[in-house]
Parts: sequence; structure tokens; C-alpha cells
Amino acid sequence: MTVTKLQLNAARKFVCPKCGDELRYESGGAVRIVNGKVDMEATKPRQICDHCKVFYRELLGSGYFDEFPLEGEAVKATPKAPTPKAQPSSATPKKRVISTGDIPPTQLKREADGKCPCPRCGDRMDFVEAGPVQIVNGKPDFSNTMDHFVCPYCKSVFRKIVGTDYFQWSDR
Repeated sequence: MTVTKLQLNAARKFVCPKCGDELRYESGGAVRIVNGKVDMEATKPRQICDHCKVFYRELLGSGYFDEFPLEGEAVKATPKAPTPKAQPSSATPKKRVISTGDIPPTQLKREADGKCPCPRCGDRMDFVEAGPVQIVNGKPDFSNTMDHFVCPYCKSVFRKIVGTDYFQWSDR
């Protein structure tokens, strides 16, 4: 582990010790689950060099920074130069996704292909039939013990409200 003391430029911003570019500050994000474990590293602020594809994280408020390679998620989130409008885009346009709090309980019915439209984004949701309890990482997983719909576009899950014909958005 090599630690570095980052230098400040005239604008009082940190500069990359490798290339000399100004570092982009990113505040800590939310706690996330990675491979079934809590990842607290995502909550810490960091200084990012988009040119060298590395980031620096301060060690215990000491003024010294440790260097890490930039993960795939952060590389995708870095700002890039706008692409010219003249090129035809092969990507599908983004759909409007409704907030989960604005979705009332809804009756969802499978169509002939086993799918139905998503109340949140309008894409086609897949129907997942109920199955037995599964053991995941030594713990019981009850998430697929009841019929539900899953949207591949907005990653929404709609579970049936017990004793009714209505489905409601649900956390996984």
C-alpha cells in the first residue's frame, strides 16, 4: 500500500500526481450490498482522476491518500464530451419511469405470452411462478415463494397483495 500527499493547484483543488490534471471530488454514496455483504467503501468521499482512471481516498483524515483503480460503475458515471447529433443512435430511447410512491395497487393479468405491461415504465414484465424456499449463502431465501412479476427494464418487482387480485410494487 503506497500513500501519497496530494498537491493543491491555484484554484485550491487537488491535482493528480501522475498526469497533473485536476481531480474531481465525489462525495460518499449510499451503503450498498455486494455479493451479500455490506460495502461501506462506497460511503467514503474520494478524489477521481478521469484521465488515469484511478481515485484517491484519504486515510483517516491524515492528509495522505491511497490510490485505487476506478471500478466499472464509476467509469460509466464519469462525464464525457457530448456526441455529435449527426450520428444515428442505435440505442433505444430512455423510457419515463414513474416513482414507486405514485403507483397504486394494480390488477395485473398475464397475457398469452406470460407477460404484462409494467405500470412503472410500460415495458413488458416477466411472470415468475412460485417455487420452494431456497438456501442462499446458508440462509433461507423466501423471495420466490409467491407468484410475482419482474420488469427487466426498470428492475421493478410487483407482488400480489394477499387475499386480493391486486399487485403492488415491492422491494426485492
